[in-house]
Amino acid sequence: MSFNNKEIDASRDERRALLSVQAPEDSEAEVEIIVGEKKRGSSWYASALMVVNAALGAGLLNFPEAYHQAGGVLVAILIQALFLVFVVAAHMILAYCSDLKGAVTYQDVVYSVCGRNAQRASAVFLALYCFGTCITFLIIIGDQWELFFIFVAKSFYCNHEHIYRPVTILVTSIIIILPMSFPKRIDFLKYASVVGVIGILYVVLLVTIKYFTPHDPPGSIKTSPDHWMDVFKVVPTICFAYQCHVSVIPIYSCMEPRNLKQFSKTISVAMLICVITYTGTAAFGYFTFGDQITSDILLSYDPDASVVIAVVLITIKTYTTYPILLFCGRAAFDCLWTDLRRLSPETIISTEKSRRITVTLVWFTATLALAVFIPNIGVVIRILGAFAAIFIFFFPGLCLLVTVLLVVDQESWNRRRKFLVGFSFAFITLGMFIFGLTLAQTIQNLTSSNVTADKSRYTCQGD
Repeated sequence: MSFNNKEIDASRDERRALLSVQAPEDSEAEVEIIVGEKKRGSSWYASALMVVNAALGAGLLNFPEAYHQAGGVLVAILIQALFLVFVVAAHMILAYCSDLKGAVTYQDVVYSVCGRNAQRASAVFLALYCFGTCITFLIIIGDQWELFFIFVAKSFYCNHEHIYRPVTILVTSIIIILPMSFPKRIDFLKYASVVGVIGILYVVLLVTIKYFTPHDPPGSIKTSPDHWMDVFKVVPTICFAYQCHVSVIPIYSCMEPRNLKQFSKTISVAMLICVITYTGTAAFGYFTFGDQITSDILLSYDPDASVVIAVVLITIKTYTTYPILLFCGRAAFDCLWTDLRRLSPETIISTEKSRRITVTLVWFTATLALAVFIPNIGVVIRILGAFAAIFIFFFPGLCLLVTVLLVVDQESWNRRRKFLVGFSFAFITLGMFIFGLTLAQTIQNLTSSNVTADKSRYTCQGD
């Protein structure tokens, strides 16, 4: 099939129109739908806390086991450092592209640069990823309350173990999570994020202190991978742990002032906290238990008072993070729904509240049901890590490539432009490689062995 020069120029002009800095006429309506009525925005440091709260969570608990699977601390840290370059660059690319037309969600950034079909693809991946992450959060809540009740009421809990976990997840989630899942704006969680960050820092401190206090000898500790392909086993956890890109654009849209200079401070502080937190917890946790580590680090400890405090804080933190991912997933689903049904802007606005309530209730109910039957967070994290690579690498790389090719004068091919094109291809290639490899490894592991739930060192059995 051939195209003449006029058709090619028309296609190029259409794509250039998407990249126009001028916002479309209905941009205010779109902002109202996704973000809500205009309010005073968040400062860069408050935004940093929301980014940290979105990033830190299940990945932190799973990091020590991931270090073991990758072949030890040194190997895992080197891989983590390499990936951080792309993680931070992806944040800045997305923020820059969101400013081109004032986009307020991840999928709208993709649309403003790459077009409608790319937006639809990103919305599908985003909805699936957020849905799986919400399941992970509910599994964590069940794990932490299980450990708490074994410590404070072991005899009673062990006689009702088969019903306590699902009931606890169900009741506490309805009371705490559901009311926080309905608002239109994401920045209402900035105050709850402070509690979440405090809880995470306490866990880091706990793991560090436990390593330096007397404890049972650790199991075998790896210093190199058993096979060179094992180094990639830490990649899904790294991607999942640092993947807050879907949350960053709604957070950035609520910043005041909204500009790249302020955003760079937000990302720098947030990523510094994440690096220190993840690396410290993973290293000291792995050195404490070796190959006896569980997929949830807190389940490896005897639940004394200090561990129970960590359990409660992580649980509170998880309650405040679930609504952030639900918000992003709901926005992605809403994008697909309104697009496929071809709703007019007036209909979108008039039915926004009913759609938001309906999607929230269905989403919440489905994730609750699935969380009860999935045995541990390691299973979900490995799958979600593959999807996270799409958001960290593929779509930011695609946005960068299209922006560089179409915004800059076609005749100008200086060194900077050539570097950016090569960098964008590196993003895209790496994203597709990680997605395919980690998804294949996860499926192979799931089909070749039985997946069982982790057990803490203080259980009902054998006492």
